[in-house]
Amino acid sequence: MPRMTAARAAVEILKREGVSNAFGVPGAAINPFYAALKASGGVNHTLARHVEGASHMAEGYTRAAAGNIGVCIGTSGPAGTDMITGLYSAIADSIPILCITGQAPTAVLHKEDFQAVDIASIAKPVTKAATTVLEAAQVPGVFQQAFHLMRTGRPGPVLIDLPIDVQLTEIEFDPELYEPIPVHKPAASRKQIERAVAMLNASERPLLVAGGGVINADASELLVEFAELTGVPVVPTLMGWGILPDDHELNAGMVGLQTSHRYGNANFLESDFVLGIGNRWANRHTGKLDVYTQGRTFVHVDIEPTQLGKIFAPDLGIASDAKAALELFVEVARGLKAAGELKDRSAWAASTQERRATLQRRTHFDNVPLKPQRVYEEMNRAFGPETRYVTTIGLSQIAGAQMLHVYKPRHWINCGQAGPLGWTIPAALGVATADPEGTVVALSGDYDFQFMLEELAVGAQHRIPYVHVLVNNSYLGLIRQAQRNFDIDFQVNLEFENLNSPELGVYGVDHVKVVEGLGCKAIRVTEPDQLLPAFEEAKKLAAEFRVPVVVEAILERVTNIAMSGSDIASVNEFEDLATEASHAPTAIRPLTTT
Repeated sequence: MPRMTAARAAVEILKREGVSNAFGVPGAAINPFYAALKASGGVNHTLARHVEGASHMAEGYTRAAAGNIGVCIGTSGPAGTDMITGLYSAIADSIPILCITGQAPTAVLHKEDFQAVDIASIAKPVTKAATTVLEAAQVPGVFQQAFHLMRTGRPGPVLIDLPIDVQLTEIEFDPELYEPIPVHKPAASRKQIERAVAMLNASERPLLVAGGGVINADASELLVEFAELTGVPVVPTLMGWGILPDDHELNAGMVGLQTSHRYGNANFLESDFVLGIGNRWANRHTGKLDVYTQGRTFVHVDIEPTQLGKIFAPDLGIASDAKAALELFVEVARGLKAAGELKDRSAWAASTQERRATLQRRTHFDNVPLKPQRVYEEMNRAFGPETRYVTTIGLSQIAGAQMLHVYKPRHWINCGQAGPLGWTIPAALGVATADPEGTVVALSGDYDFQFMLEELAVGAQHRIPYVHVLVNNSYLGLIRQAQRNFDIDFQVNLEFENLNSPELGVYGVDHVKVVEGLGCKAIRVTEPDQLLPAFEEAKKLAAEFRVPVVVEAILERVTNIAMSGSDIASVNEFEDLATEASHAPTAIRPLTTT
């Protein structure tokens, strides 16, 4: 049997589990693993500037393509604690990433050795498993189990902590004999699916709610096929956006308190039956449950059995992988359609599109400073159906979800549940690493952008091009808007006069200088007619120089974005609505008035 260090065995397993890219920062306690990574070859490594950034790069990498598993690597102590936010973000959105940390020698773990921390205990609540490996011979089995866990059932992250002496110990291991453990996913029975379809068929105004689990299962085409067979309109969740194109005749719009369409909420409130697949009834989607559930029958399909009934009790719950369930849904629907037993949903589907054409928000404003709505309108013009958008949280994300258009799964890559500021830049780098020839466009407010902007240097060093749209109002805009309920505007104002850039007025940070100092390109826009040319120039610069290109749009200081604090029936529309087609020129359906 061949002999090698446990660290080398771990690297060989990564390759045989399909890992081709890793993101991290070396350090003393993880250097043996890095030595094995270099000696083995076959795994490209991207050097992050912050270990949390590495964890978000791994997330972005995983989210960009079916089957990807991002790997992030750090040393002992604070490297592991820095990556906790990435692990939380990953487990919240069911994203498999593998976090590998170095650790002090096993003999001194209990002696408060330098940077010795019980990272496995810290990480347990935000991982599917977190293990400090104390015996070198166990390393292959722990890594084998990690990949099995990440892929089995509800996907999620795993942390493996490797003491330095464990990494250096030689073990017997033959990579040629290694085999991944087969993945297990629960699957619905035909009887369950037949009951669900019968309930759907008995309704008058059914909807499908398609969540991120459909994308995780690589089952978007099956969802669209089922919708087209039955004629039932689809509501994608924020994590499921792109499952079917925005311009599909059965796309009923997104629903929720914030990241929703006016017509989406209106369509949902007219429904009488909801089949949710791969979704978790997130509170920003449902709002108050009495409004959301009243007068509706619910069927819920989710890969995680304990998710069924967690938020509210469905009329029928089915524990199943989305793909396994949808294969049966399509099979059953085909049979009923051939027998002429499916209801005609054309009138109901047409009514959802009538609402789409009449209930729209205004995007076209000529104001200076810019209104954010105009930025998204011009983004729709500049960036086509192949664009992958990346964003995390804030008014920029909320308004972007209300006004941008997405046409394919994994083309809206969003940190849904955790929403950590700073996520966007490193996640976009991970996405662009996974899809180096694709069009990747990130979207940030100024505060999200400033949290981890040092990671732009990673894009410059490793030649990772993408376009980053930065909407700058020098405010914590979402928090300021929420503080209206407390009649305060406190500690959310980022304005100051920059001594080195007086031309910015009160907008403070000179993002153009910072971005250029990090080795990237930047364009500042102050007038609406400059937006489209700036986006086109940014695409050219990214292609030419192969670095991130930032387009900073200087916004009016205060814009309140449409949202509700309670329920989907009472969204507050702060701005003027579209009353003629020229008010929303990039809407999917031209505005019609009644």
